[in-house]
Amino acid sequence: MNATRPEKIEATETETVDTNLAAVTEVEAGIRDFVRNDIAYLRRPAATTTDAPPLDPSAEATVNNVNSLIQRVAGTSLAEIENLISELESLRDLLHAEGQRVQREISGYAQLSQAAMKSTRMIADNVAQWKRAADGLRNS
Repeated sequence: MNATRPEKIEATETETVDTNLAAVTEVEAGIRDFVRNDIAYLRRPAATTTDAPPLDPSAEATVNNVNSLIQRVAGTSLAEIENLISELESLRDLLHAEGQRVQREISGYAQLSQAAMKSTRMIADNVAQWKRAADGLRNS
């Protein structure tokens, strides 16, 4: 009975990993499709021929509406990205300044530690001298 239980746990973990991988793959595929569709208009060659029939007014208005909608959405996204970049830059500057402050603090603690060690050695040397002097007085 104990032998089947670890096998079930391993099977469950494998199924969970497979499900997670499938979900990740699906999301990546969706992102890829979105990006392809989003920039597909950049890949299309521009209509340079004058032989193309003019669009009817309703189709042209629809195209203009779609273009303005895309520009508004893209403008909002670009503004968000620019805000994020500026926030990240300020965070980088803050982290750099904090790193320098921590380095200064560590240097100060190292100097303090060295001074404490020197003081301790001096005190130990003085106590040793006093002890020798006291032993010399006792022996005489």
